[in-house]
Amino acid sequence: MNKRAGKRRRKPSRSAMTAEFCAEARSALKRGTPDAISDRALQRVLTAAVKIYAAKVERRGHDVAPFAPGSVTATETVVTACGMIRAADLNMFDVAIWFHRPPGIE
Repeated sequence: MNKRAGKRRRKPSRSAMTAEFCAEARSALKRGTPDAISDRALQRVLTAAVKIYAAKVERRGHDVAPFAPGSVTATETVVTACGMIRAADLNMFDVAIWFHRPPGIE
């Protein structure tokens, strides 16, 4: 009897999958090929990250850092924020109202 026939492949952990995505993204940026990450994959990751970040902020307040200090540039931050503002069909007036909104108020 083949020993491998009875063994199941172990499903990678979520932290391993996250690390793999991050490594692929870093590699794509280093090579200058951001399109190596599909738009669909990026949308799925951003959607999940935005939803969990918003839920944590609603629960814990503004003490949740969206990323480590110095890990993204101001340009990268603004480009991403503007893309999300457009995708959510918001305008700067909407953003201004939410910007100073205390956590927990909908």
